[in-house]
Amino acid sequence: MATSQPLATRAGLRALERGGNAVDAALAAAAVLCVTEPMSTGVGGDLFAQVWDGERLHGLDAAGPAPLSADPEGPASETGPRSVTVPGAVAGWAALAERFGRLGLDSVLGDAVAAAEDGFAVGAVTADAWIRSAAPTEFLPAPSVGSRVRLPDLATSLRRIANDGPDAIYRGEIAAAIVSSTWLEAEDLAGYSPRWVDPISLDYRGTTVCELPPPTQGVAALEGLGLLALGEPSLAARVACVRLALEDALAHVRDGADVTGLLEPGFLSRRRQDALPILSEPPGGTVYLCAVDGDSMAVSLIQSLYDGFGSGVVAPGTGIVLQNRGACFAVSGRVEPGRRPYHTIIPGMLLRDGRLLGPFGVMGGFLQAQAHVQLVSALLDEELDPQTALDRPRFRIDGDHLLLEGGGWDGDGVDGIETLGLRPYGEWDSSRFGGGQAILVAGDSLLGGSDCRKDGYAAGF
Repeated sequence: MATSQPLATRAGLRALERGGNAVDAALAAAAVLCVTEPMSTGVGGDLFAQVWDGERLHGLDAAGPAPLSADPEGPASETGPRSVTVPGAVAGWAALAERFGRLGLDSVLGDAVAAAEDGFAVGAVTADAWIRSAAPTEFLPAPSVGSRVRLPDLATSLRRIANDGPDAIYRGEIAAAIVSSTWLEAEDLAGYSPRWVDPISLDYRGTTVCELPPPTQGVAALEGLGLLALGEPSLAARVACVRLALEDALAHVRDGADVTGLLEPGFLSRRRQDALPILSEPPGGTVYLCAVDGDSMAVSLIQSLYDGFGSGVVAPGTGIVLQNRGACFAVSGRVEPGRRPYHTIIPGMLLRDGRLLGPFGVMGGFLQAQAHVQLVSALLDEELDPQTALDRPRFRIDGDHLLLEGGGWDGDGVDGIETLGLRPYGEWDSSRFGGGQAILVAGDSLLGGSDCRKDGYAAGF
């Protein structure tokens, strides 16, 4: 089990100890993260997941759309009531629990209810992120490191979800509170359901890398790796391939779009010769977690409110912060009624010879596709263990700058970056480089890692 918060990792292990499987563990951890990292994820956000059931890979798309009544000519709002899209996370929890879980949704939410009701100690990274976020008044003052925080309204909402399932969110009092504070209407919530989808994949040096289709940017990670496979994985090559792939994703990823053409060998060969674009990407907040059990079931799960504390809107009396995923309609230039915007969050999975190699992911808004390419290259090209691969310095493309996370870049081809039209800069703020988790199968053992940039850890028994 690997998460970004100690209590979440412990909740996942407790689910396994009670006889649950990897899905139960992932759901228990995901719910706790909604309490202990409320600026990044929550009941009011979205969820994507990949599940390896021991024989086959399944994808879950639990992202919510804009209201059906939204003005298609209106600009996307970055925050506030008109940035809120239908929250899909709880419906995603229920779908995972029903299809794959053993313990039941009511059981796996117990640790989250307890954390919200009894309180939790705030970690150093979480405290810093809380302070940096535009927290709504219900979550102020921002806590200091080690202080204890209680969220009683959220505890009540989580208990309702445990008792009533997803109807607690999409119908009834909580739904009415969401409608009263946003541009969503009752029909938008009541009519929502998540989708089971087929993951998309690409072979990278003998390993099958699996991502989810649009509206996620998963294809950007796959295309970047496909371009990188055409040559040596130097720093300059990684940067160049990521830039091309991100340009294509921003141009082509839309709700329901077929992007498989971006992964065709002929296209990749031609694309690798093209001029490199200048790209700028905004920040965002997310959590990622992964779990593998003794039966080789694996879960790669990611949840998000997008920006820190999402829209800044809290549904009255519920403790539920609502996401501002509607801000990502800026990618297409306009709001699309009843449809989902470009989604930054992408859970990853690795397979080899038709068997599980392991789940992986890196949170961090638009950074994620860039970081997936870097992490997979570190795991497969350099054969690093998960912890070492996660902790190594990352780069981030930002306009005509290449941000290089402080330290560790000497002799790694930095001098060649300027030939790509980018100016390299050292960046010592590690929060700009996300944070991830990964678990890999190594014979009869599991190797886990949890990013040093976050408060969590990887553990098993």
